[in-house]
Amino acid sequence: MKLMRNQNPVCIDFFQFKGIIESNPKACPSNIDMIFERRGKFLVGEWKRELEQLSKGQEILLKSLARQENFFVLLICGNTDGEETEVSNFWWITKDGKFKQGGTTFEELKDFVTRWYNWADKGE
Repeated sequence: MKLMRNQNPVCIDFFQFKGIIESNPKACPSNIDMIFERRGKFLVGEWKRELEQLSKGQEILLKSLARQENFFVLLICGNTDGEETEVSNFWWITKDGKFKQGGTTFEELKDFVTRWYNWADKGE
């Protein structure tokens, strides 16, 4: 399978779901940009471009996932649109909902992912 390098990826718009839950008319699906699984452990990543805001709903979702057993959640500031992946900052979300600085480069992000994978692979 060829790796995807689409300059104009399609964004799924869930707006039409808004209002279908009568008891919570603001409820709307969310998407996750990145997920790894290894031996029942998950590393989730949400990517935002510079100055792009994390919505309140996404923040609630990511913090909720971070509280789950075997889930690790990252918020990544950067993009993958050009020839090179760019990362200016990334944070992991702790079980108590705090954002902890993880790094400031794509190399540091790759190192974080590799360390997470090696840890998860041990099945501890």
